Amino acid sequence: MPKKPPNILFFGVDSLRRDHLSGYGYRRLTSPQIDRCARDGTLFLNHFSPSIPTTPAYASMLTGMDCFGTDVVALRHQGGLGGHVQTLAEVLGEHGYNTTCVGFTGNPSSRGFQKYLDYSGWGANATGRSPKAENLNAVAIPELRRLAAEDQPFLLFLRHMDPHSPYLPPPPFERAFYGGDEFDPAKKTMEPVYAFKPFADYLRSWIPEGCTDHEYVEAQYDGAVAYMDACIGNLLTALAALGLEEDTLVVITADHGETLYEHDCYFDHHGLYECTLVVPLILRFPGRVPTDRRIADMTLISDIMPTVLDLVGIRRTKIPFTGRNLGPWLRGREQPRITEFYITEATWMRKHGWRTPEWKLIHALEPDFHFKPEVELYNLIKDPLELHNVAEQEPGVVAMLEARMQAWIARREKETGRTNPMYTNLNWHGHGGGPFQTSQQAYDTMHIGGARQAQALQAKR
Repeated sequence: MPKKPPNILFFGVDSLRRDHLSGYGYRRLTSPQIDRCARDGTLFLNHFSPSIPTTPAYASMLTGMDCFGTDVVALRHQGGLGGHVQTLAEVLGEHGYNTTCVGFTGNPSSRGFQKYLDYSGWGANATGRSPKAENLNAVAIPELRRLAAEDQPFLLFLRHMDPHSPYLPPPPFERAFYGGDEFDPAKKTMEPVYAFKPFADYLRSWIPEGCTDHEYVEAQYDGAVAYMDACIGNLLTALAALGLEEDTLVVITADHGETLYEHDCYFDHHGLYECTLVVPLILRFPGRVPTDRRIADMTLISDIMPTVLDLVGIRRTKIPFTGRNLGPWLRGREQPRITEFYITEATWMRKHGWRTPEWKLIHALEPDFHFKPEVELYNLIKDPLELHNVAEQEPGVVAMLEARMQAWIARREKETGRTNPMYTNLNWHGHGGGPFQTSQQAYDTMHIGGARQAQALQAKR
């Protein structure tokens, strides 16, 4: 009897910063379970999600296409995913896979799964804390057992909502990385956070009243990562107990990172800075993915789908992926490398840009609610934290990068037969009336509100 094709256990984590995982060198031990998985597989050191936030990022992750291919760039994407693309779930379903999606119902990027399961991934319970990852496991582990008992191979896709805000990890994780006094009146670092009116109501809805120390909030984020990591360990243990470790490809990645107390983008994931664009990617598959290997070459989120299909033996599709298949690379064969790419965001601001190993250009397509300049330029080698905008000092570099970006846009528009979606999504903010004319208009208009409104926005309501 022929052996059943491999299974896929896919962790698509929302808002996970690569540089806050201990396996990527973070000073805090936040991710021992993920780190162990990486030692048993391959870790990609420079993996990027070029089009943020959630909706375009997952669209690229689950189709193998860039934003020109998906035609999705905005959080508030109007309509479904276009019929010109196929999702990972759709392709696997055609090849006899059972496909289940946990925690992603209703998002355009989740099209094609045979079964959808939800869990409580937002607000606090009676303790004031939010056991999101345990809620996910309560749904996912029984489903894993059900899928394991079937004759068909499976794709189980898990959209983790830790460490997405609100950062409310349960005990003991809420104090694991903070031993100070978050209410110390001598500390003033939360004053600019509360003064930023578009986010103030939402942040006050879950940050303890009277908190004065931003390091406490950052520690809650790290606690949420550690809590999620422990729960991922439970799922991997369940996989092993079912005898499926050798027959299952495990993928751990994220849709985007998170901006904590940087760039005025407090505790959110907007802004085309490295903390939001750089995400983890770990692949584990005994016998097919090298163990304890770290790949430093640049990879993109659109590379995931063609790579997954290759690793489970589906190597002939008619899909003209824009992402690269990294499978031959994992088998020791040279692959074409990328060194620069187009970046976009349409979350709370509409911007695009161009990133090279040395430079990052960010060009606002309309005034933003942070009152930032239209053009930003950062030298990523001399200024890796992107603290010094040198656009005025380096006009030649700005012109060079702008020309490269425009040439890429023209090429992709010609290849797809569609206008750059960054130019056509003028109601990206959901308020009508077209682009903002001033930063003050954007500041006065954009407002998250409370936690319920934020949840509804994520759910596309």
